[in-house]
Amino acid sequence: MKKNKTISGEDAALFRESISGARKIAQDTVVHKPKRSTRKIAPEKMLQEQIDASFYFSDEFQPQLDSEGPMRYIRPDASHFELKKLRRGDYSPELFLDLHGLTQLQAKQELGALIAACRREHVHCACVMHGHGKHILKQQTPLWLAQHPDVVAFHQASREWGGDAALLVLIEIDEREERR
Repeated sequence: MKKNKTISGEDAALFRESISGARKIAQDTVVHKPKRSTRKIAPEKMLQEQIDASFYFSDEFQPQLDSEGPMRYIRPDASHFELKKLRRGDYSPELFLDLHGLTQLQAKQELGALIAACRREHVHCACVMHGHGKHILKQQTPLWLAQHPDVVAFHQASREWGGDAALLVLIEIDEREERR
């Protein structure tokens, strides 16, 4: 269904004459970046946040997670639509945590630090890369995340963010702190 219309020489000359004074328009789209806090946080306070956040992670507690399909979790009081948006890729992670090569204790501490950093920096979505390895962190990471009260949902990451070796985590941000 191609229509091969040839333009006559007169039409081409008329077109060139009509656009002779035109110049390229500058891009006027403004990209708004999320506001990041510029204040410095004392190392002692950061360490305390990390310890406080890792307090929620227990190895004995086994939350009820679906064993069918991809790894996913939604907090009971949260909308299931949030999980669907996370799965579809409506949220893109702003912070990344790579747990490769860490022990379970180190991984718990790093997860606590990630959640504290997300709340401090007002980041709603983060990516936790646990890898495949011996499947220890792959099995434990979802169990730890499901225990934390600030984790709204998590879903197995899409291929671009790590596939089944990573989780996208949705973090609840305190709205009162966000306005400061």
